[in-house]
Amino acid sequence: MNTNITFATSRPPLYQLALLGKDIQGSLSPQLYEQEARRQGLRCSYQLLDFAQRGWSAETLPDVLRSLETIGFTGCNVTHPFKQRIIPYLDQLSPQAKAIGAVNTVLFRDGQRIGHNTDCAGFITHFQRNLAEANIERVLQIGAGGAGSACAYGLLEYGVNHLALYDRDTANSEALYHQLIQHFDPARISIAHHPQQALANSSGLVQATPIGMSGYPGMPIDIGWLAPHQWVADVIYVPRETELVLQARAKGCRAIGGDGMVVFQAAQAFELYTGLPPDREHMLEIFQQACIPSA
Repeated sequence: MNTNITFATSRPPLYQLALLGKDIQGSLSPQLYEQEARRQGLRCSYQLLDFAQRGWSAETLPDVLRSLETIGFTGCNVTHPFKQRIIPYLDQLSPQAKAIGAVNTVLFRDGQRIGHNTDCAGFITHFQRNLAEANIERVLQIGAGGAGSACAYGLLEYGVNHLALYDRDTANSEALYHQLIQHFDPARISIAHHPQQALANSSGLVQATPIGMSGYPGMPIDIGWLAPHQWVADVIYVPRETELVLQARAKGCRAIGGDGMVVFQAAQAFELYTGLPPDREHMLEIFQQACIPSA
């Protein structure tokens, strides 16, 4: 008599995720999500859908979303230049994403596309960890796109007394101004038309443009505008230290890049996708290890 018994073993669910953006080949999101999932005994597959590399136009965004949903993806992250463009193709927004006017995390749930914003919390958590003692009386933010919208909302919620907004496209800074005054005292927000003058009157600078990111070379400001008593927070993390951060530190400024922001926003998104709290310190270690050059 054959007494061999085969027991069926259930495998954990597969979380299929992707990042939508342009020039994102340097992203460390696959490592962050997949390794944290593995630590928790989960299965996760994370793909970079680089529109520039694949030759996709921005007009294909709704088709890409539809394909991911049809295939059975859990959701996707969204980066430049789609954080605002994606909103018309979503069914719901979380209260914070609606208030900010930008989305960086999309969940596919019960036939609905639900947009969230984890950039805001990610930026402020990183800021608190590294610039907690910084003077936030008056701050200049350059860049009023998707990342800038999240940073601006977070700064005002955090307690910045006055935030000046500058964007090379005045329509962007005006749109963000009108978005913000729906939630904060208009006296705390202004549009800067002359960034050098605005920075001279500020205690710190938030850099929320793509300038300095891989694929977008250059300096977002003239480094001569900065003084040693000022601080700088750059949202870019590829490269980990932008030319702005390096030159600001050389002048004696306290300056941080976007590495912590990307980790902490990913940690919050991980919990949205899986329903499980991640180990944020472990995710920071993953990021730091991934940034160490190979021998």
